[in-house]
Amino acid sequence: MSIINVKIINQSSNQLPEYGTPGAAGLDLRANLEAPVTLQPMERTLIPTGLFIELPEGYEAQVRPRSGLAIKQGLTCLNTPGTIDSDYRGEIKVILINLSKEPQTIQHADRIAQMVVASYTKVQWDSVESISATQRADGGFGHTGKS
Repeated sequence: MSIINVKIINQSSNQLPEYGTPGAAGLDLRANLEAPVTLQPMERTLIPTGLFIELPEGYEAQVRPRSGLAIKQGLTCLNTPGTIDSDYRGEIKVILINLSKEPQTIQHADRIAQMVVASYTKVQWDSVESISATQRADGGFGHTGKS
């Protein structure tokens, strides 16, 4: 595990994102709302956080659902994981959808998602006429029949 310094502007009244436990990989993101937002079943909306970050080159932030919110309220993130690139300087917002059968209300400061910061590798394409063969070949999408 490594630690990097990330610049952050917090325009909300919420605390900075933090890890829930010492072994947690994700930082909790909180809703920055002037009024509660109620999502009807199958409705989606963009929830602001009031956070702006400056990631170092070579890092991304992934926005992911919170498991407790998903199982208890049926709320999850769309576009998962959502990627925040190192050159993005806008507000972090979370696309939430209500997959439950009842309306769900999000309050100011509710933990709505988690954010994982990770390094990545860029590729340089090498155009060729063929690629190596494997036992799997082009089998995918459940081709093994295993659960």
